[in-house]
Amino acid sequence: IALPSLRLIYILDEVNNPMITIKAIGHQWYWSYEYSDFKSVTFDSYMIPNNELKPYNFRLLDVDNRVVIPFETHIRIIATAADVIHSWTVPALGVKIDATPGRLNQVGFLANRSGLFYGQCS
Repeated sequence: IALPSLRLIYILDEVNNPMITIKAIGHQWYWSYEYSDFKSVTFDSYMIPNNELKPYNFRLLDVDNRVVIPFETHIRIIATAADVIHSWTVPALGVKIDATPGRLNQVGFLANRSGLFYGQCS
């Protein structure tokens, strides 16, 4: 029973044929993102400081550069960290992945509704 179970766990963890792959690199106080499927796009995403918040912004959740993912498309996030252990999560989409220095972790998901979703390091 143990060997078939291990095989199933491995198969469930593998992300096959994603439409878009996004690499998320955790740093202290910000994230770096790389879209490399079509054109090499790289950017940093910092929290908006308290003194620059607008009335419609959410403190500690809004960022200066947002990650854009297409609706109803299979997405793969590859997460790593540059300094310490981080955890990339978007609770409304049910996605959470640990980012550890020196390791690449991956998770696949599908955004089944459109909208603005806030992520965080948890």
